[in-house]
Amino acid sequence: MRIVFASNNAGKVREVAELLGSAAFELVPQSDCLVPEAEESGLTFVENAIIKARNACRHTGLPAIGDDSGIEVDALGGEPGIHSSRFAGENASDADNNTLLLAELAGVPDERRTARFQCVMVYLRHAEDPTPLICQGTWEGRILAEPRGSGGFGYDPLFWVPERDCSAAELDPADKNRLSHRGRALRLLAERFETQH
Repeated sequence: MRIVFASNNAGKVREVAELLGSAAFELVPQSDCLVPEAEESGLTFVENAIIKARNACRHTGLPAIGDDSGIEVDALGGEPGIHSSRFAGENASDADNNTLLLAELAGVPDERRTARFQCVMVYLRHAEDPTPLICQGTWEGRILAEPRGSGGFGYDPLFWVPERDCSAAELDPADKNRLSHRGRALRLLAERFETQH
C-alpha cells in the first residue's frame, strides 16, 4: 500500500521513512508526486496537519500522512509554535530561526528556558475522510544558550535533552527517533493504523 507523506522537508521525510521502515506500506514523499505545498492557514498543529494531508490526497488520489510540528518556548508564551519553520520570516533558514530564538531569549536564565517540541500526525484515507487518525507526540526539554551538535535539523542544536544530557543535534539518529516528538506521534499512528487495517 502506498501512502503519500505530505512534506517537502527532506529532514522530516528521512526521519519518517526510518520510523515507518518496518511497516506494511510504502511511504512516498509528496515531491515524488509533484504535489504543490499546501498553504498552512490553520491556527493549530492539528488543523495544519489535516490541511497538508488533504492537499496530498487531492493531488494524488492516495491516502496521506500530514504532520505539523514545532517548538513551544514557555518564556515566549508558547512561541514560535505553529510558526516555527518561518519564525524569522517566510523563507527563513534553520540558522535564521535559531539566531532569532537565541536573540529573543537573551538574558533569560536556564530555569526559565523550558520548551517542548510538539508533533501532530494525521492519516487520511482519502481527501474527504470524515474520521482522520490524529496522533500527537510531545518532547520536553529546554533551550540552550548556544547551538551544540551537527545532527538533526531545525531547532535540534538548541534543544537540550535532559534524559541524555546533550542537545537533540548530538543524539544518534536512532536514539533521537526513540525519544522525539515525531517518533512518539508516529509510533502511536502506526499502532492505530495496525488496528484499523
